[in-house]
Amino acid sequence: MANLVLQNDKSMPKIDGSIKDKVCEFFEKLRADDTAPGLHIEPLRGAADARVRTGRVDLNFRAVMFRIDDRFGEPTYIYLGTWKHDVANKIAEQARLRVNPINGVLEGIVSQLDAGQPRPDVPGPSPRSGAAPTLGYLARVGYTVDELTDRLGLAAELADDVLAAPDQDGVFAVAQSADLAWQQNAILELAVGRSIDQVRDLLGLAEPRSGAPLDDNDQILAALTHPASQMQFTLIDDNDELRRVIEGGDFAAWRTFLHPTQRRFVEQDHRGTFRLSGGAGTGKTIVALHRARLLARRNPDARIVLTTFNKTLAQGLRDSLLALDPSVTLAEKPGDRGIFVAGIDRLAAAYLRATPDLDHAFRTVFDTDAPRRRGQTVAPDIGWAEAISSTEHNLDLRLAQPGFLTTEYVNVVLGNQVTTQAQYLKVPRAGRGVRLSRSQRNAVWQLITQFRRLGRIDGRLNFPEVLALATADLRHRAETTGERLADHVIVDEAQDLHATHWTLLRALVAEGANDLFIAEDSHQRIYGQPVVLSRFGINVRGGRSGKLTLNYRTTAQNLRFAVGILDGTTYNDLADGEESTAGYTSARLGPAPALIRCDSPTAELRAIADQLDTWINEDDIGRGDVAVLTRGVRERGTVVRALGERGITAEILDDTVPPENHVAVLTMHRSKGLEFRCVVLAGIDNEHVPSRPSVRGVPIEEREEAERRERSLLYVAASRARDQLVVTWSGQISTLLE
Repeated sequence: MANLVLQNDKSMPKIDGSIKDKVCEFFEKLRADDTAPGLHIEPLRGAADARVRTGRVDLNFRAVMFRIDDRFGEPTYIYLGTWKHDVANKIAEQARLRVNPINGVLEGIVSQLDAGQPRPDVPGPSPRSGAAPTLGYLARVGYTVDELTDRLGLAAELADDVLAAPDQDGVFAVAQSADLAWQQNAILELAVGRSIDQVRDLLGLAEPRSGAPLDDNDQILAALTHPASQMQFTLIDDNDELRRVIEGGDFAAWRTFLHPTQRRFVEQDHRGTFRLSGGAGTGKTIVALHRARLLARRNPDARIVLTTFNKTLAQGLRDSLLALDPSVTLAEKPGDRGIFVAGIDRLAAAYLRATPDLDHAFRTVFDTDAPRRRGQTVAPDIGWAEAISSTEHNLDLRLAQPGFLTTEYVNVVLGNQVTTQAQYLKVPRAGRGVRLSRSQRNAVWQLITQFRRLGRIDGRLNFPEVLALATADLRHRAETTGERLADHVIVDEAQDLHATHWTLLRALVAEGANDLFIAEDSHQRIYGQPVVLSRFGINVRGGRSGKLTLNYRTTAQNLRFAVGILDGTTYNDLADGEESTAGYTSARLGPAPALIRCDSPTAELRAIADQLDTWINEDDIGRGDVAVLTRGVRERGTVVRALGERGITAEILDDTVPPENHVAVLTMHRSKGLEFRCVVLAGIDNEHVPSRPSVRGVPIEEREEAERRERSLLYVAASRARDQLVVTWSGQISTLLE
C-alpha cells in the first residue's frame, strides 16, 4: 500500500469542482495499489528530478508527484498538484524535491514555474550574488546576507531581496512573494524584529549544515517529520481524510497544516495547566481544537471538556471540531467519554440537571437547603433593581446600581463562597476598583441579602449562581469520593470569564498533567472585570505559558490599524503580567483601511450602501462575504432598513449563523469569533464609540476599566476583516481613533 503526502503552498492550483471526485478516486486507487495500469504513473525523461512522476486523473488532467521509496521498497508519493496534460508535463520536468542543507526543511520547488523556463536551484551554502545589495530596512539594523543564507537557509537571491526592502512593508511584500511556507514565515519574523536564533527556534529549524544537498530518499522521508516541513507537507492516513482535505478548498489549510509554534503547543505535554495567549487571528482556537483531538486520540476513553464564553462561540467550536475530524467522539453530557463541547454556563446547568441532591451545594452557596421550586435561570443583573427599591439602605447612590452590585456579587461573594455578613466583612476584594468602608460593606451585604431572599421567593437563580452551585457540588464530590468530571479541560476565549467560571473550571478536573489548557487574549476582553488565575488555584507561572504572534486572518494593513487602537493603554493577562502586541505580524498584504467621514447620519448610510455595492459587484465577493458592524442594537436596525431601501439584501445576525446570500449586520459584541472578507465599521463617532452608557454607568473608580473594554471591543471589531476594512462616521470621529 502506497503512502500519500499532500503539499500545501500557493503554487498549488485550486482543483476545479468538476474533477475533485476524479482526483479523490485517483488517489484512493493509488493508495490501494500504485501499480494499477489505469493510473498510468510514469517517469519523465529528462526531468530535473528523477523522482518526479505524473499520473492520469482523466484524459485531460494529470497529477504531478514525487515517488520516494524507503529502504524496504515501500513507496511514498508527494503530490504537488493537478494540471492539464501538457502543463503538468512541463511543470514535472522542472520540479525539484530537496532537503535544505542548511536547516533540514523539505522543499518542493514548483511555484512560479513558467513552463519551459528553468528554475534556480534550491538554496545551499551561498554562492553570493554579484552586486552588493541595497542597504534596506533590515540591513540597516544589522542583518547580513551571511546570516540569512548560512544560518537560516535562504537562497542568496532571496536574501538580497530581503535586505534591500526599504521598509517593513517592503519586507512583508518580499515574504509574500517567497515560494515556500518556511521562507515566508522566517522573513515575516525578521520583519518584526526577531533575531536569527529566535526565528530558528520558532520554526524548529535544524542546526546549520554544510556539504551536498541531503536528497537521498531516507533523508527526504525523515525531513517530512520536520515541524517546518509540516507547514507544507502532510501525510494522509485514510481515504475519508483525503476526500475531506481535497474537497475543503485550498486543502482546508487550518485543519491540516500547522505553524511549528502551533504544532508545539498542540503536542507538548505539560505538568499542569498551560496558558496560550495571542492576538486576534493568530490561531489560538485552531490550537485548542487540534489539542482536543490529540488528547482524544491518545486516550479514547478520556473525558474532555471543550468550552468557551457563550453558546454561540461553543457552537462554532463544535462545528469546527467536526470539520477537523468527523470521526471524533462527542460526549452527550459532561462526564461521558469523548469531547463535551458547550458554553460554560450550559455546562454548569447540564451538570445540575443531572444531580438529584443539591442540598449540600445550596448550603455551601446560600446557607440554606435547596428550594422545592426551581424557576427559570436568568441573567445576573435581573432582580437587583427590585432589591434596591425594596430595601432601606445608606449605600451611596453611585454604588446602589445593578452594574456595580452584580459584579461585586459574582466576583467577591460567589467567587469566594461567602454566605454570611461576617465573612463578607473580611473577604479580600482583589481586582475591584472601588474600595469599600466597613459601613459600605454592611450596606452592600444588606442589599445582597434582600436580592437572595427575593430570588428564593421567586424560585429564581441567575447564571453565576448556577455556576457556584455546580462548583460546590463538584468540590464535595471530589472530597467525598475522589471523583472528577473531566480528565482534561480546554478553554477558548478565556479572557471573558469571570470568577465563578474559574471556580467551576478548577473543580472540573484534578490538578495534574495536561489538566487545563487555556487560550486567551486580554486585548479582546469585552466583558467583566480582569481576574488573576492564581486566585483560583490555577498556576500558569514557571514556563506554563506560550504566545502566538503570526496573524492568519487579516492583512498586515488591517492588523496595524486594529493594533493601533490599543496604543497607549495597558492590559494585564490572566497571569497578571502586562500583555504586549510586540511582534504581531500578518502573513498577508492588502489595501489600507479606508476612513470615510460623512456630513450627516443619512450621508453615512449612503456611503455604506455605496461601499457594499462596490464590493458586491466585484466578481469574487458575495453578499455573505460582507458585514456591517455597529456599536449598538438600535444602529444595527437602522442600517438594515437603509440597505433594504437601496435594494441590498441584509440580515440582522443574532444567535443565527452568518447568512450566505445576505450582507450580515451585527453588533460588535456579536462579531466575536467571526470573520468576513470585507467589513464596514459603522457609526464610529464620539457619540457612540465609546458607548456613553457603558462608561458613565459605572463608578468613577471603574471607568478606566470600562473604557479599556470599549477599546478592546473596537479592536475586536476591526480585526474581523480578512481583506478590506472601511470605517465610517458622521460628526466627530471617536476618541479611540484620534
